[in-house]
Amino acid sequence: MSSEWPLWEVFIRGQHGLNHRHVGSLHAPDAEMAIRHARDVYTRRNEGVSIWAVKSEDIAASSPSEKGPLFDPANDKVYRHPTFYDIPDEVGHM
Repeated sequence: MSSEWPLWEVFIRGQHGLNHRHVGSLHAPDAEMAIRHARDVYTRRNEGVSIWAVKSEDIAASSPSEKGPLFDPANDKVYRHPTFYDIPDEVGHM
């Protein structure tokens, strides 16, 4: 059994943003301590309103070598391309 604490990835949502962004990593024994350490390390200037701490081992990621098949648009699914919809004038700018 390892004596090292697990690695956590830290995400902070800023006061003027709607999304969380990755700010760094830290070691902590549990989720509560990871949040506390993240607060102390990554929000010293009162810039955060929300903190996420996620164990690194729990993050699943795609491989850069899969980017073509994973991110290519689905041209055969015409319903994803709204070129044949009429937008009413009342809707305004979209």
